[in-house]
Amino acid sequence: MKEKLYLLGHQIAHSKSPAMHNALYKKLGLNWEYALMDCADANQAKSFLAKRAYLGLNITTPYKPLAFEEANIKAASAKLAGGANVVVRKGDALLAYNKDGEGCISYLEEQGFSFCDATIVVCGTGPTALSIFHAAALAGAAQATLLGRNLKRTEAALLAYRRELKAMARAPIELPALREGHRNIREAHEETDFAFSSYRAAAAEVFGEADLIINATPLGMREGDAAPFNTDCLQEHQTVYDVVYGHGQTTLVRAAQEAGCRVFDGSGMLVSQAVASAITFFEVTGVDFQATQAEMFALMAQAAGFEC
Repeated sequence: MKEKLYLLGHQIAHSKSPAMHNALYKKLGLNWEYALMDCADANQAKSFLAKRAYLGLNITTPYKPLAFEEANIKAASAKLAGGANVVVRKGDALLAYNKDGEGCISYLEEQGFSFCDATIVVCGTGPTALSIFHAAALAGAAQATLLGRNLKRTEAALLAYRRELKAMARAPIELPALREGHRNIREAHEETDFAFSSYRAAAAEVFGEADLIINATPLGMREGDAAPFNTDCLQEHQTVYDVVYGHGQTTLVRAAQEAGCRVFDGSGMLVSQAVASAITFFEVTGVDFQATQAEMFALMAQAAGFEC
C-alpha cells in the first residue's frame, strides 16, 4: 500500500507540489504518493490533521498556524515562524517544521546573493514572512526589518519572534547552525539588528537602505494584484524577491525589472523548500536516499516546468 503525502491548503489547484514530489519519489523507488488536500474551512482541515491518515504534509495558506497548533512536537523553525509548512507523522505524534525560510535563503545564496552584513526588508507578518526573516538572520544579515500594513500588528509579530528567539538563545543547549557558514540561534540573536516598520511609516527610508527586499505577502497571488508597496523607491543596485509564482509576472516583479533590480519570483524558493521538505520526510521516517540536494532540485524543477 502506498504511503500518502499531501499539500494541505485552500485554493491550491494550481500547485506544482504533486508533480515535484511524485517525480522525486518515483526516481528514488519509493512507494509514496503525493496529492492535494484542499480544505474549504479550518474545521475540515483540523479534522484531516487529526485523522493522521498520512505520512507527511506540506502546509500552505491559510493553515500554517493551525498545523503548528495541532502538532505534538515543534521544531525551532516552526516556533519562530508561528506556523508550520511541514508536518511529519511519527507514530501517533505530529512533528512540525517550517522550511519556507530555508528554501528562500538557500536559493538566493545559490544565485550568488550574500547575506553576510546585508540589510534586508521582509514584507509580511505571517509564518512565511517570519520564517524568511529568521533564516536571513541566521545567514548573516546585519539588519533585518519586518514591514507590514499595520504598524501595531507588525510590532507585535516582531516582539513575539524576538521573545522566542531570546528564549532559545539563552537555553542551556545551544542549537547548532543549520548550514555551513551560517550563524547559530545565539549568534543571530546577538548580531542582527532587528527592526519593524509599516508601509506608511518611513517606508521610503527603509527601502532605500535595503540590499534585498522580499515580498512574503499574498499580494500577487491573483492576477492584477498591486505591489505591496510603492515601487518608485526601488533602485537598480537592489535585489527583489517575490515569493509568489504561478501566473506570469507579478506587478512587483515587473516594476523591479523596470527599475533595473536583480529580480526573482517564487519558483526557486518553491523548489528549494520542496527539497528541504522531502529531506525532512526521509530523515524522520528513516529513508536512506541516494541523491544530492542539487540533483533533487534539478529533478523537481524540471517536473514543475521551472527554469530556475
